[in-house]
Amino acid sequence: MSAQIIDGKKISEDIRREIKQRTAALKASRGVVPGLAFILVGDDPASQSYVRSKGKACEEAGFYSVTERMPGSTPENLLLAKVAEFNEDPRVHGLLVQLPLPRQISEQKVIEAINPAKDVDGFHPISIGRLVSGGRGFRSCTPAGIQELLIRSGNDPSGKHVVIAGRSNIVGKPIANILIQKQPWANAIVTVVHTGARDLSAYTRTADILIAAIGKPECITGSMLKEGVVVIDVGINRVDDASAKNGYRLVGDVHFESARAVASAITPVPGGVGPMTIAMLLGNTLQAAEGTYR
Repeated sequence: MSAQIIDGKKISEDIRREIKQRTAALKASRGVVPGLAFILVGDDPASQSYVRSKGKACEEAGFYSVTERMPGSTPENLLLAKVAEFNEDPRVHGLLVQLPLPRQISEQKVIEAINPAKDVDGFHPISIGRLVSGGRGFRSCTPAGIQELLIRSGNDPSGKHVVIAGRSNIVGKPIANILIQKQPWANAIVTVVHTGARDLSAYTRTADILIAAIGKPECITGSMLKEGVVVIDVGINRVDDASAKNGYRLVGDVHFESARAVASAITPVPGGVGPMTIAMLLGNTLQAAEGTYR
């Protein structure tokens, strides 16, 4: 079997083009420019890179964006004050505090301080509660991107057995709650499995759709899958590779070549789920500006 490659890079580009068009229409009809604020505490290189790429995406979409950089020594009360400031700023429709935060700051306190109407990351307890109950609210970006990949690749999860390998608050739990809802492009029979399983393959072999977000490089192989499965690989791991220019290569949680031989469709790493996250962040911010957030 030659698996369909679900091209997250192309799909995300399509979404970002649509967002740019909707942004222009919103500005023309109502004079509203979507605004996204970032708060970056400390000098973690990965966090700085993420924020730069998100800011560039905002610029390309026609958004207003602002990045507040604060030193790693910033006390919690000053960060909370900055969050409150952006909560009240009418130019800002979405607010993202880049994680992780320095040790002296409670991530949960900061997340809960964000106005739920501006919680475009989808991490606030109110957003999570609405997700679980099937209500209207922001969905966290990577899980929303996974659902969009299924939609745009024509792989409807309705009535299918979706096995999610991983139980994180960022991917595993929210995508389970998205796909179990009695809604279009959901309505799945969902199983969540994790590293506590004695035999992971006992679960993965039953999947019509497998979502791998377990955080272990290439730990799921083709022999652990059934013929025709759709594979969404969320993992992104560095493994040593002396032949690579920088001494490593990126792989997913699924062994791509062996899985590709049995799957009907599969996402590559990189170029699968990763590009969708920023696209969905832009989408959430646009919905906030339109007043139509889920």
